[in-house]
Amino acid sequence: MEKISNQDKSQILIDALPYIQKYSNKIVVVKYGGNAMTNKELKDAVMTDIVLLSLVGIKVVLVHGGGPEISDMLKKLEIESRFINGLRYTDEATVDVVKMVLAGKVNKELVQLLAQHKGSAVGLCGIDGEMLVAEKKTTDDGQDLGWVGEITHVNTKPITDALENGNIPVIATVATDKDGNTYNINADTAAARIAAELGAENLILMTDIAGLLRDKDDPSTLIPSVNVSEVPYLKMQGIISGGMIPKIDCCVESVRRGVPRAVIIDGRVPHSILIEILSNEGIGTQFT
Repeated sequence: MEKISNQDKSQILIDALPYIQKYSNKIVVVKYGGNAMTNKELKDAVMTDIVLLSLVGIKVVLVHGGGPEISDMLKKLEIESRFINGLRYTDEATVDVVKMVLAGKVNKELVQLLAQHKGSAVGLCGIDGEMLVAEKKTTDDGQDLGWVGEITHVNTKPITDALENGNIPVIATVATDKDGNTYNINADTAAARIAAELGAENLILMTDIAGLLRDKDDPSTLIPSVNVSEVPYLKMQGIISGGMIPKIDCCVESVRRGVPRAVIIDGRVPHSILIEILSNEGIGTQFT
């Protein structure tokens, strides 16, 4: 890798300044998942990005999934993994594993990792302070998903308290209801709802693709910007299909609820969060 001159370094900082000013004291919600969560190098890059942003006065809220880790643990415990329309069927035994893996293992590892990068983080899950209250979710065609929840209420106080104390909140997406049941919540959905309730400036969903492509097999056909009103048309054309539908629906939902922009970025690109927030070009597909 060629060495960057001091002149170039100072230029990079000067170019980033307007974006640092724009986002100063604003909230950015990052949904962290996919390859960036399993590859050590990418993981380190994400942690560095988040710590850097919080040090320049941007309030980052990290919402995470942990699908592969849940699947691994279920396999060890010889519990079958079942998916219905892309959502994990969650019976009594599975919901206990989800809670243990997400709120226990994955959440605390991320808090620890941020601390290793000199960031001050606090681990939360949706049950803490009744942050995420949910009710039972069924599929559009009425199929039972077990303990999979639909968020009915977000109490932002645990998150804003953490931010006001200078911490990075790291949130595991399990929820509760008034009877004390635990629900598994899709992390994209939770991040979108949390971003809206916090009045975030930006929602960033990290994925394993470049963004929304006109031709899914050709990365050069990336669509950099989409108005949410265009989404139904893009679905009709088949450009938005399959696993992209729920992700894009989350972006649309957050924008409709008042988040100025929601972006799907390629988590396989090191420092994609910094590229998105601190540059003019950005990365991925932005929904406004």
